[in-house]
Amino acid sequence: MSFPRGSQTQKIKHPIGTRKGPLEVPPPTEKDWPKDDEEDHVLVDPDEELDSLPQPYRMINKLVNLLFDRSWEIIEERNALREAESSQIQPTVYPPLGEIQLNKMPNCMAVSQDYVFIGGAKGFSIYNLYSAKQIYAWEKLEVDVTSIWATDLGNEILIAPVDEMGIIRLFYFYKEGLYLVKAINEVDDTSKQTTCIKMEISQGGDFAAFLLQGAGDIWLDVYKLPKETWLKKLEHPQLTSNPKTKVRQPQLNTLGPISADPLEMDANVSFKGDIKLSLPVYIMKIKPPKPVTGTTFKSPLEVFAKIKDCYGLGSGQNHFIKDSQWEQQAEIFNASYKKYLDREWEEEPLSTATFYFLLPSCLFAMPTEVKSPSDPEGVWPCAAPIAVSQLSCSSSYLVLACEDGVLTLWDLAKGFPLGVAALPQGCFCQSIHFLKYFLVHKGQNMYPEGPVKSQMKCVVLCTDASLHLVEASGTQGPTISVLVERPVKHLDKTICAVAPVPALPGMVLIFSKNGSVCLMDVAKREIICAFAPPGAFPLEVPWKPVFAVSPDHPCFLLRGDYSHETASTDDAGIQYSVFYFNFEACPLLENISKNCTIPQRDLDNMAFPQALPLEKRCERFLQKSYRKLEKNPEKEEEHWARLQKYSLSLQRENFKK
Repeated sequence: MSFPRGSQTQKIKHPIGTRKGPLEVPPPTEKDWPKDDEEDHVLVDPDEELDSLPQPYRMINKLVNLLFDRSWEIIEERNALREAESSQIQPTVYPPLGEIQLNKMPNCMAVSQDYVFIGGAKGFSIYNLYSAKQIYAWEKLEVDVTSIWATDLGNEILIAPVDEMGIIRLFYFYKEGLYLVKAINEVDDTSKQTTCIKMEISQGGDFAAFLLQGAGDIWLDVYKLPKETWLKKLEHPQLTSNPKTKVRQPQLNTLGPISADPLEMDANVSFKGDIKLSLPVYIMKIKPPKPVTGTTFKSPLEVFAKIKDCYGLGSGQNHFIKDSQWEQQAEIFNASYKKYLDREWEEEPLSTATFYFLLPSCLFAMPTEVKSPSDPEGVWPCAAPIAVSQLSCSSSYLVLACEDGVLTLWDLAKGFPLGVAALPQGCFCQSIHFLKYFLVHKGQNMYPEGPVKSQMKCVVLCTDASLHLVEASGTQGPTISVLVERPVKHLDKTICAVAPVPALPGMVLIFSKNGSVCLMDVAKREIICAFAPPGAFPLEVPWKPVFAVSPDHPCFLLRGDYSHETASTDDAGIQYSVFYFNFEACPLLENISKNCTIPQRDLDNMAFPQALPLEKRCERFLQKSYRKLEKNPEKEEEHWARLQKYSLSLQRENFKK
């Protein structure tokens, strides 16, 4: 082989090994091959050649290979996800029916009757739920409103906004007037200002309670609301109210069938500050129980002599334990668990107390002749601290979720527990949401027309973002089924909020961190449809939705969020939107919202014994037994003879009386 002049011969590299010296053709037999010296061979296997690289090139090579392998895994995972999503049927996405555009960020929302209450900068605004028109704006604060409650009292609405300072105010909304009742915890000295954590209105609106904290203490203030006095004073006003106040008109844009002029506003509501309503009557102040300390009693006789109205010793304060005994027990405990106590512990979160107004029931009824104690009337012992609790809207059912994942279900109307259930291992309760009891008839969820007793359903959102359905029926043990599994790889689909839809039986709204809003049928465990604002809204991650579901109408409101990183700092003309979604405008939900109740006469003919009263159940049982007896005449005669004897015995007892 010849090479051109001036060219250089190319060196041949073998991937496995090379030999020094000229290449020789081996003889035909292996035994005649020359023995190779190990010094004449250089091992250059590809893997070992990389390992022989000096540092830091060896580490760089490994990092590059690791990065390449990881990138390839991500590419394959995304391709598999795209193929899976393309093969699945995507839910129908419905746009909003209306939009309210605001110049300031809405912080909170509440819906009651036909009105929407939006809290924001320096106050709150009132909108009509159907026309999306602003009817009044109360902006008399120096700080923003962070949360707002609205309670339906029949013809009136009680509004309770809380500002950034933690001050809660009560407003009375009646017909065409808005009245300020009282600022519950406002004080002149800001150093003594308390913060309102939670408020609760009793069913019917007769009482109100406010959970307050300040100066390292927490307590509950309970008030009596003079509703009758308010109503009489407003029906027969003694003072002349001020003329209707002109307020700033927000920009309004509506979509779909709602048509309104962007500059049009209803002026039917006015703030009537000259009419002073009666203040709520302060009833009591409830503080947490004091820590158990040593007693000053010297003998058991002194204990029984000085303690009155005591139902038993050992209830907390009524004990006979000295300080020295407490100290001795503490020393024994510290010595026994010293190796565990010496470790570094994370700071425990502050206890978030909660409270409820309970209606009179079998569980809390006490004889009239028995004097109730001054302390709490009853204590329910739990095996672990209570993490979450929830009371149903009718005050008939109570669910207690402990820190160990155990749920206790109580039927307060009957006065007995419905059972105890445990969430799957590793699942801990984050929130509980009651569902109005529904039945599945002909593939459709429907509400029973009559009252349902000892039947409850609720959904439980766990801390790992899994969603569960809990059902309980009378004496049968509760059951737990999984609605949504815990996300493992796709964390953007993590559930951040859940809201039942009272207008649609068995339906819940699911809000995910990626900004998606879906409607789920808990009976079928499937997504019915989805809702999304028009256009693209780059959301902040994780997304914290601000929404309000109407308790009486088939609709909900959603704040249109966006990422603050995409907005310019000097952009003062940015618009904030609140979108209005109506379930009846969705073709998939039109039949569900209209035919959602089973008449009682149809229930009597269907096999739904759990929705029938006790009398109907007994009647069905007797009818079923009678039909069985018709097939066997001998047993029928025996049965009637036994009934005749029993009736005669009852008549004799009546004659004796």
